[in-house]
Amino acid sequence: MVSVLQNVAVDCSNAYELARFWSEVTGRPLHPMDRPGDKETQVMLPEGPLLHFNQVAEPKASKNRLHLCLRPETTREAEVERLLNLGATLVIDRREPAGAGWAVLADPEGNEFCVLRSESDRAAMAAADSPVQGPRGE
Repeated sequence: MVSVLQNVAVDCSNAYELARFWSEVTGRPLHPMDRPGDKETQVMLPEGPLLHFNQVAEPKASKNRLHLCLRPETTREAEVERLLNLGATLVIDRREPAGAGWAVLADPEGNEFCVLRSESDRAAMAAADSPVQGPRGE
């Protein structure tokens, strides 16, 4: 017997608004019954666990020990720009001049997440025969 991962829960101060941000990030809808003011909301991902947002009283206090890593369908650079325009902030820039690396961003409530290289970014580097750097080839 094993356990199945049901959702990734994110504590936050405004569940509905943070879920709306992540809905825009992922291009996936909120649960159809979610409404402004709800203390729990979900982003319906096409496969795998749901993103579950749970409103709590206490504020975020330090760096996340668990975070999401995103692999964009477009280039990493275009996706970082899009996410900044949605309200994310750049926390740490781990991008390298030769193209390797990743960007650490934070959502509007300060939860960190990474934007990795896209498959097209990775293919371009492989074609140029550049060394792979960073965690798991990022």
